[in-house]
Amino acid sequence: MVELETSQLNSIFHALGDATRRRMLRELAGGELTVSQLAEPFAISLAAASKHIKALEHAGLIRREVHGRTHLCRLDPGPLASAHQWLGFYERFWTDRLNVLERLLHDGAACESPPSPPSKGDDR
Repeated sequence: MVELETSQLNSIFHALGDATRRRMLRELAGGELTVSQLAEPFAISLAAASKHIKALEHAGLIRREVHGRTHLCRLDPGPLASAHQWLGFYERFWTDRLNVLERLLHDGAACESPPSPPSKGDDR
C-alpha cells in the first residue's frame, strides 16, 4: 500500500513538474477538451502533446475517452487531493516552526532594553 502511494505521488509530482502539463491541467479545469485543443496553445506537435497527456493520464490526473477519431480529455482532481494532503503535512510543519521562531524573536526583542538617549552634556 505504501509503495503504491509513493509511486502515485511520484507520478503526480513528475506530471506537475512540467509547465506544459500544468497549463494543460488548468485548461481542463474549464471542461473537456480534445487532444488538438490541448495542443493548440503550445508550439508542439500532436505527438508531443500526446506524450504530455500520457504523463497526466499515468498520474491519474486526467481521463481520456475515445469517440471515433476524437480523443476527449477531462480533469480528474482526485489524485491532486493526495498530493495536497502530502504537502499539507509539510505546510503545518513549517508553519509551526515559523511560529516558534516568531515567538522567540518577539520574546527576545521584549527582553532587550532600549538604548538610553545621550545626556545633554555628552559631546559625542
